[in-house]
Amino acid sequence: MKERELFTNYLKNQRNFQGASLHQANLEGLNLQRINFSRADLSGANLKHTDLSGACLAQANLTDVDLSDANLVGANLTEINLIGADLTGADLSGVDLTNADLRCANLQNANLTKAKLQEVNIDGADLSGAKLCGATVINTDLSVADTKEVSLEGSEQCELAQPLSATSANWVSWAG
Repeated sequence: MKERELFTNYLKNQRNFQGASLHQANLEGLNLQRINFSRADLSGANLKHTDLSGACLAQANLTDVDLSDANLVGANLTEINLIGADLTGADLSGVDLTNADLRCANLQNANLTKAKLQEVNIDGADLSGAKLCGATVINTDLSVADTKEVSLEGSEQCELAQPLSATSANWVSWAG
């Protein structure tokens, strides 16, 4: 699928792009609210400044994607592959990252307020300056990531289980 075809169909109120192949697509700055990209291949795509609020990206492949300054508020990111992704300054407020793979992802200054991080693999991820206020962190080992200057304000709202190694989301590598 090409970027133009996707956006044309989106403007016609089509929201279901489940399983679409958009490897290395340039979707920078687009408004794609409430889109369904579950099980889609967006590896290497440019989604910088893109509005994906309320989107479903469950089990999608976003390896090496650029989501810097993107809006993902309330998105479903369960079992997503974000290995090596750039999420610098992204708004991930209220997202569900259950079983997500964020190995080596850049989440510097990302907003993860009230996000659900359950069994997330963040080995080698950079969370420096990230906001985790009111986040639910269960079975996710924050010690394997760079957490310099992480904001845990409101941490009394956090459900912090004992730090355990995060379970793999069953992603090893997937070349689009």
